[in-house]
Amino acid sequence: MTTPTTPSNDPKSAGIRTPKPKWLRVKLPTGKEYKEVREIVSEHKLHTICESGHCPNMGECWGAGTATFMILGNICTRSCGFCNVATGKPLEVDVFEPGRVAKSVKLMGIKHAVITSVDRDDLADGGSEIWAQTVRAIRQQSPGTTLETLIPDFAGKWENLMPIIQVAPEIVSHNLETVRRMTKAVRIQAKYDRSLEVLRRLRKAGIKTKSGIMMGLGETVEEVIEAMDDLRSVDCQILTLGQYLQPSPKHLPVAEFIHPDVFTELKTIGLEKGFRFVESGPLVRSSYHAEKHLF
Repeated sequence: MTTPTTPSNDPKSAGIRTPKPKWLRVKLPTGKEYKEVREIVSEHKLHTICESGHCPNMGECWGAGTATFMILGNICTRSCGFCNVATGKPLEVDVFEPGRVAKSVKLMGIKHAVITSVDRDDLADGGSEIWAQTVRAIRQQSPGTTLETLIPDFAGKWENLMPIIQVAPEIVSHNLETVRRMTKAVRIQAKYDRSLEVLRRLRKAGIKTKSGIMMGLGETVEEVIEAMDDLRSVDCQILTLGQYLQPSPKHLPVAEFIHPDVFTELKTIGLEKGFRFVESGPLVRSSYHAEKHLF
């Protein structure tokens, strides 16, 4: 296998931003469909992780008339070193947000919608009721739309996971983000085993589950494979593997740009381990080709 990333790299260390290799170059978003989606998002005052997370696939996805909506505002209560979403004290919960998201999904004619959120550790329910209301509102206005929800860990307050289970989205995703050794440095307020427990509880309830890992933060290939085994131990069925890209100089630096051949090898390994789907490539993100993961 291709040489793994260097485990001695400290993700907190500062350094010069390494130029991106040619396989990470993307075209600027253009086109009629892209402009129409942007207008709808702006008109209805919606937040998308496509914009907040500086997703490299925004042009491709928005050009196809799809988007990943981010609910519960655009200010997160956590400060993960990889994430470009603003951190601070969130605004009050917008009770009209579920209806606006649902209306936009209908206007855009989306067949498969992806919904994610900021962490709302400031709320007693972690925002789970707004999550459930959003799913119900979309189904009411667009009954033919299937749903994937990319949820937080609700700080391990398992009663707050129940509203998600009860509305039963077609797929529920929760990302490990990185390998066990690097979780404390990369995710700070999250816990590796707690994330596995989220996925375990969802599968026990009969929900199809999905998770994702960023590469290039200093993990080794062997550690990624160990994370695959951990995910399969809780019967996670769908896996995404992508290259970490540093949003700004204040975020964690890239330790290495992983060659596409490594992603190809890891996809083969993941499928051999029993994942139903493995999306693996430098530009892959959590919601990339999400519509293909229904089964």
